[in-house]
Amino acid sequence: MSDGVVDIFTDGACKGNPGVGGWGALLRLKGKERELFGGEAHTTNNRMELMGAIAALEALTRPCQVRLHTDSKYVHQGITTWLAGWKRSGWKTASRKPVKNDDLWRRLDGAAAQHKIEWIWVKGHAGHEGNECADVLANKGVEMILGQANGHGEDNESAFPQFPGETTGHSNKPASGRGSEQIATRDLR
Repeated sequence: MSDGVVDIFTDGACKGNPGVGGWGALLRLKGKERELFGGEAHTTNNRMELMGAIAALEALTRPCQVRLHTDSKYVHQGITTWLAGWKRSGWKTASRKPVKNDDLWRRLDGAAAQHKIEWIWVKGHAGHEGNECADVLANKGVEMILGQANGHGEDNESAFPQFPGETTGHSNKPASGRGSEQIATRDLR
């Protein structure tokens, strides 16, 4: 485990549900911050909440001690209460229905397994500084996708150049088979 605790704040946003969505994450360690955001053209708010947590955990390059703050009861209860039962029952709910968003839940489970995580639920839009920043980032993800749809968006690679030690600032890999995920990152000093 790395020295110190990584504080992560995540959020998701959606214009229409389903609709254009975005996710955001703020990572903090020893006074340094990293912002991540992205989005998808056809998604749901719950998928974007999951993607915020997934992207943040996948951005960590080695096992870490993490405090992950989310305003999503869906993500918080899913990871702390429901996930173990879903896995035992072959990804079925208590009512024997398939788990919604199981592709992302499996991805989050894999990303979380690499780290020691304290999952913290925070009330959204209640003045929590880290959560408010994640909300702004999630909405940037929505605006990025809307800008691309309107022909006004910039390619993330030109908008956010690589920083030393950063291997990528842009990805078009499908997050879920439901379109492409757009990711932008920016380090703050």
